[in-house]
Amino acid sequence: MKTRVGRFHFDPVLLSVSISLLLIGYVMVASASLHLGIKMTGSGLYYPVRQLMHIGLGLIFGGLVAAVPMKVWEQNGPGLFIAGLLLLVIVLIPGLGVKVNGSVRWLSVGGVRIQVSEVVKFFSVIYMAGYVTRYQESVQNAAFGLLKPLGLFSVASLLLLLEPDFGSAVIIIMIAMGVMFLAGARLSQFIVLLAGIGVLAILLVYFSPYRLIRVTSFMDPWADPLNSGFQLVQALISFGRGEWLGVGLGSGIQKLFYLPEAHTDFLFSVIAEELGLVGVVIVIGLFSLLVWRTFAIGVAAEQAGQRFSAFIAYGLGIWFGFQSFVNMGVNMGILPTKGLTLPLMSYGGGSMMIMCCALGLLFRIQSETAGINAGTASMRRSGTRKRYG
Repeated sequence: MKTRVGRFHFDPVLLSVSISLLLIGYVMVASASLHLGIKMTGSGLYYPVRQLMHIGLGLIFGGLVAAVPMKVWEQNGPGLFIAGLLLLVIVLIPGLGVKVNGSVRWLSVGGVRIQVSEVVKFFSVIYMAGYVTRYQESVQNAAFGLLKPLGLFSVASLLLLLEPDFGSAVIIIMIAMGVMFLAGARLSQFIVLLAGIGVLAILLVYFSPYRLIRVTSFMDPWADPLNSGFQLVQALISFGRGEWLGVGLGSGIQKLFYLPEAHTDFLFSVIAEELGLVGVVIVIGLFSLLVWRTFAIGVAAEQAGQRFSAFIAYGLGIWFGFQSFVNMGVNMGILPTKGLTLPLMSYGGGSMMIMCCALGLLFRIQSETAGINAGTASMRRSGTRKRYG
């Protein structure tokens, strides 16, 4: 069943999951940032109010994205990706990029910080979907069909590493390779490319002191709990304090200047402490449902003959699933620390707005697919009436 408003079809499951993640995320951001707002600005409502603005802008931009037909996105995919590369260059120009915690990843637009890597992820999904739609035979039968887009993505990854933003570089490569694999790339070629990328990733970690420290501290955070292992140790303490039902909303103490970036990268740890295992399972369940529904929409679009829309949905599913998995994995100590937010939940203007745009694109795909299926069903009924009427 689909809820229809005018000519736009809304998927009730996708809508419910999206609203749930936004609401839970907002409440937890408010809980995790009240004390920080008082310290930084003198107002406990500073971060909650700004996050509400981020969500509002995100919903507006998401609505605008959903209003654009998929044909327009398909025609402009290459141009959008080139624009993303230009943004990655601009953010590295001294005086233009905003530096936070040693990384230059943001551009300030109208007082709102836009994380360029999030925009590039969005454009990457659109570009890759268009590429495999146009060159599916080449992707399936020739190694060059895989290497051509990966060359462009390598340039984007290099620019991201200069910020530095290793996590986002990994995500866009995962999006590219995941979409190509679903488009029918040969498994043998795929394995070779994956192995090559794995070796490069290991070398990047080995020859970068701060990345190597992150990996070694992840393996044994208690060896240096006050320095390199501090973030992970505090996150693990949050999970331990939460137990089954948590200490209660707003009653957590790890966020009080113990847990770094509690309202952004480590929001999941605050959820674990205040809502316990129950809250953790609910959030994981919601993200699992979001990813499942995203791929289900992709399958429906492919069955309706909308290959570009299908690959967009698959790319978004890979993005949502992989980034949320990495963020949760970092918080739970099963992955090395990376500066990746929890989609639709963590504090941040750029991330929130781009994620809402991604949802808007997904709603557009679902709506067009539902419209095609409804039209096909109507034609069949009309033909049946003419035949037997």
